[in-house]
Amino acid sequence: MWLPFMGLVLGIILGLLTEIRIPEEYSNYLSIAVLAAFDTLFGGIRAYLQNIYDEKVFVSGFFFNIILAASLAFLGVHLGVDLYLAAVFAFGVRLFQNIAVIRRILLTKWSTNKEKIEKN
Repeated sequence: MWLPFMGLVLGIILGLLTEIRIPEEYSNYLSIAVLAAFDTLFGGIRAYLQNIYDEKVFVSGFFFNIILAASLAFLGVHLGVDLYLAAVFAFGVRLFQNIAVIRRILLTKWSTNKEKIEKN
């Protein structure tokens, strides 16, 4: 469970400490990559809380999501259609679903622990 958070914190620190600038023409690709990373991160947290976490699924999902999203963006650029918006919508919906499930699991665990403490 700590590995995704450590990666997220490390990425934020590196992003804040370095002077790397992304050219504007790559902004669509970057936005999709960030959404894919968040989708994979929250999917991994959800799987861990549901006791179905598998590293192979986590890593393969991360790279598959990024490749698929980047391919959609690349195709959209060459067709002159904003196809990356389809990936943004899909990742956005999945992100909110994963966060909602994580919230419910944590609330259930918190309520269960609170009841146990009150009984003792």
